[in-house]
Amino acid sequence: MTIDLILGTAGHIDHGKTSLVQALTGTDADRLPEEKRRGITIELGFAALTLGDLRLGIVDVPGHERFVRHMLAGATGIDLAMLVVAADDSVKPQTREHLEILQLLDLQAGVIVLTKCDLADEQWVELVEAEVLELVEPTFLADAELVRTSVTTGAGLDSLRQALAKAASQVAEQAQARQTQGPFRMAIDRAFSASGHGLIVTGSVSHGQAQVGDTLVIEPGGREVRVRGIQNHDSTVDEVHRGQRAAINLAGDLRTPIVRGQELATPGHLQASRLMTVQVRPTPHAKWPTKKRFPVRAHLGTAEIQGTLAMLEEPEPANDSNRLAQLRLATPAVATWQQPLVLRSVSPVATIGGGVVLDPTAMPLRANQTERITMAAQLGDVNLLARASAALYFARLGDWSPHDLARSAGIDEAASVVAELLQQGLLVEVRVSPSRVLRVHAQVLDELGERVMKRLHRLHDESPLQQTFSVARLQANFGRHDSSAILDAVLARLQTADQLALNGVSVAAVGRGPQLSKGEQRLYDQLIETLRQSGVQPPWADELQQTATKNRASVPGLLQLAVANGQLIQVNDQFYLHQEAEQQIRTQLRTALIDGRAMSLSEIRSTLETTRKFAVPLCEYFDRIGFTQRHGDLRVLGEE
Repeated sequence: MTIDLILGTAGHIDHGKTSLVQALTGTDADRLPEEKRRGITIELGFAALTLGDLRLGIVDVPGHERFVRHMLAGATGIDLAMLVVAADDSVKPQTREHLEILQLLDLQAGVIVLTKCDLADEQWVELVEAEVLELVEPTFLADAELVRTSVTTGAGLDSLRQALAKAASQVAEQAQARQTQGPFRMAIDRAFSASGHGLIVTGSVSHGQAQVGDTLVIEPGGREVRVRGIQNHDSTVDEVHRGQRAAINLAGDLRTPIVRGQELATPGHLQASRLMTVQVRPTPHAKWPTKKRFPVRAHLGTAEIQGTLAMLEEPEPANDSNRLAQLRLATPAVATWQQPLVLRSVSPVATIGGGVVLDPTAMPLRANQTERITMAAQLGDVNLLARASAALYFARLGDWSPHDLARSAGIDEAASVVAELLQQGLLVEVRVSPSRVLRVHAQVLDELGERVMKRLHRLHDESPLQQTFSVARLQANFGRHDSSAILDAVLARLQTADQLALNGVSVAAVGRGPQLSKGEQRLYDQLIETLRQSGVQPPWADELQQTATKNRASVPGLLQLAVANGQLIQVNDQFYLHQEAEQQIRTQLRTALIDGRAMSLSEIRSTLETTRKFAVPLCEYFDRIGFTQRHGDLRVLGEE
């Protein structure tokens, strides 16, 4: 089986990258007239090289400082690198910057090539070789093979092919495993119209595969398109997969121009965002700004976007360690977990650092949010469960599917991971409707629980004489259409943890409640006894308050406390019954209304031996709680 990989060139201007690619492949990667006239690569060039079972798509990038952004666009999706240094010129500024960029892209393999060896004597070539080896010693190319070449004489080209095959084999196994699995993704580095075909976009496929007839989307923008045709290095094919260069003919909504920096992907795989959580580090020779927030040029995929970088962690003394940060972009961009990014300063323009994306659709974080920052750091964990747990924590209360973990955690086969998280209790299923279940991270529910408890304690502080509070008063803090089910889940967890007492529609914090003074306790007991002795015709609440000689303002709260404690029944805002009287009235009415008998208000008043003043609110109360049912002017027993 042929394994496809992307090889990227790197090196200073006029060090012979394009000539070397032509000598290896027979393809002239300089395609623009301006490039021909000036003898330098301005835009990206492409060629193909087959080495046995390995097929390399070569991306030839510009070496001039002004075209480094094009180099970064070409570096997207590469698997290995070919660092080119002219033997008659040695290491130059763009040699160093390109190498720093390759290092930031977290590559694992590559080859070093000395070109134009026929233009320098042996002693000079040895000096250049020594300088190059010293340059690469702290990088991923430290153990890379160095090959001396000359495209004029052909010297070293066969050795270079062998070295490339050896380097490619180091990353081939991992690349093969990702060749067709997972959603499709291709960063667009060029878009143009061809006569008789329409729009064509080109790029390096970084994930999955696409076939003719597939429906894909352009992101950012969410525009749906259809694949009309595919070419791979000038050959028409039916499908293209990870590790290949592709030119894809599109049909669909193409009224708005498609530009470099956008991506072609499986629908639903990518989500545009202006805020990303990233892990970054400075380049060895860069002047990393000391302030916690500073402007940058961010290179993601083939996109270059202005933004600001806000540091979430203090730097180590050496100032070269990975640090968590949040990247806020001027315009939306798309990314996936562990996608490399490169950061350049705004002015003067220079590469200052880079790293990887940990959360491509992040929520705002602050440096003092210790628990959330710890969870953000967990997004970089090698353990699948830990990583998925962190990604789903940041999903908060949003809808998600296991497929979303490909973008947010780099997990293509996520069903078993999600099942394990449910088994461990790290995910909790909340049924928000008969047909819909929301899976929420347990820590998110616990954080909501902390909010509930703070609100509940505040209610206890504001109303010290009130025993319980309605759940509805807590509901207002959530503000979601499915918040009732979520609040129920939160309250259930708090009840299990013995943090609150839940009784139907009322709730109270454990250990909180009325703390009555001696005077208030005496008044409380007097109110209870007065209403007990008054039976079915007690004094109204206002009357009770007026007759109190001390602590008069406490009477409404004490009545509510008695209701919460089950000693009194509140018929309406003025009418309170002792619970014994309410039970006695129930017994009388149940006997009078037995066997389906119906009674009028007048008959009920007579049965209870009371006046209309008390009978009317009593009938309304019993109707309200379902003890009785009203049919016109008559009442019957309800279904208790």
